Amino acid sequence: MNPVRARRVTLAAGIVGAVLVALDGTVLTVAQPALRRDFDASFVQVQWTTTGYLIAVASLLVLSGRLGDRYGHSRVFALGVLGFGLTSAAVGLAPDIGWAVALRVVQGVFGALMQPATLGMLRAAYPPDRLGMPIALRTSAIGAAAALGPLLGGVLVAEFGWRSVFYVNVVPALAAGAFVLSARLPSRTTDVRLDLPGAGLLAVTLVCLVHTLVALPEYGVTAASVLGLLAATGACWAFVRHERRTAEPLVPPGVFRSTVLTSALGTLVAVSAALFGTLFLITYYLQDVLGLNPLHGSLHALPLAVAMVAGAPVCAVLLRRYGPRGTVTTGALLVALAVLLMSRLGPASGPVGIGGCFLLLGAGFVAVMVTATAVLVREAPVESAGVTGGLQQTAMNVGPMLGVAVATTLASSDGSRRAAALVVLAVAALLGALLGRRLPARGSSGGGSAGGGAGRDPRRGSAAGDPHRGSGAPAGRG
Repeated sequence: MNPVRARRVTLAAGIVGAVLVALDGTVLTVAQPALRRDFDASFVQVQWTTTGYLIAVASLLVLSGRLGDRYGHSRVFALGVLGFGLTSAAVGLAPDIGWAVALRVVQGVFGALMQPATLGMLRAAYPPDRLGMPIALRTSAIGAAAALGPLLGGVLVAEFGWRSVFYVNVVPALAAGAFVLSARLPSRTTDVRLDLPGAGLLAVTLVCLVHTLVALPEYGVTAASVLGLLAATGACWAFVRHERRTAEPLVPPGVFRSTVLTSALGTLVAVSAALFGTLFLITYYLQDVLGLNPLHGSLHALPLAVAMVAGAPVCAVLLRRYGPRGTVTTGALLVALAVLLMSRLGPASGPVGIGGCFLLLGAGFVAVMVTATAVLVREAPVESAGVTGGLQQTAMNVGPMLGVAVATTLASSDGSRRAAALVVLAVAALLGALLGRRLPARGSSGGGSAGGGAGRDPRRGSAAGDPHRGSGAPAGRG
């Protein structure tokens, strides 16, 4: 296949995969009340259709990325997206809540296979200096899917029942998988052995962390949550110790030695925590303080989705012109400003002021997401692109849960401490801005040189083969 067609297929497949994941989460939220009534299930049981999925995804993302590095991202993506579609259909056929939860966990496994592969395929298909716009288009599609998800879910549940929200994934997923397999996209692989002990320790770390963060909004700080955080900390220590001692670690040493990569990951965690924690609190403000119903509240938040969809391609241009440092720092500062302004909203605030805050919030977040993701994918060597993509996806899973956990812990049930909680979330965004200052001003060498050898094969002692090196293009730009 010629390179131009391969890039188009890769971008289309990556967008479909990202949209399926974004739609799945938003439409399920709308369908859960009907699912609960149909199965006569408890609230906790229904919540496990989401919690089980999140735990499976978060714990396997990095290992899935490494599988893509070893066996080819297009193959792993095809397996993930086909499995995602088939298990989605199976959830729609579930006879009871137990089957629904179990199948959602299996669907999470396939979702974990699919997500890092979308970024790994982009890294293999595009030169480092041309990754900005593909990632921006992917981000734009995610924003559109997240915005349309509740509306689509509401229509499907009202007209066809809750099972239809799972059937809607099937045809696009099967089509994307078949398309990628038939296209026979070129795939870069590495013969580094899989670090299964390291993957197990990382999975335990993330399972403990995610389960604790998901439970905090409902149960608050309890002995179980403290034990969960201690278990996550202990498992993380064991993982780091193991990675330092093993010959072929799950995460290449250069990734965590790279200031660029760790700063980009930290920025994503901090700013996504600020965004989702704010959205959680502002939803209650719109409904409890202003007395809006969920539909009218969603209309007030619509400028956020508009900013993300329309702003992503613009951010790719800004990244090329002003570089990662300026774009990420400005975006994080806009998020902090928007959150601070939202902390001042009250009963007399009008739709224009509220909409303006959401617009500012969306514009800032999309700048951070597009730029930090582009930096991560661009800086990753081809043979470690899947691992880096898995780390990016992990950051985008942990950050939102951390933000909601912080918001619920700091804000009182009657909303009297909502403003103080928002100020803390604004500080988190400012932390993201500080981390953004550690990114390159105009990009770096691209292709995985960050961190003193992140892109080196330890057995060859030289930079591993990047098909785009030596092309004459200035690496490390937008």
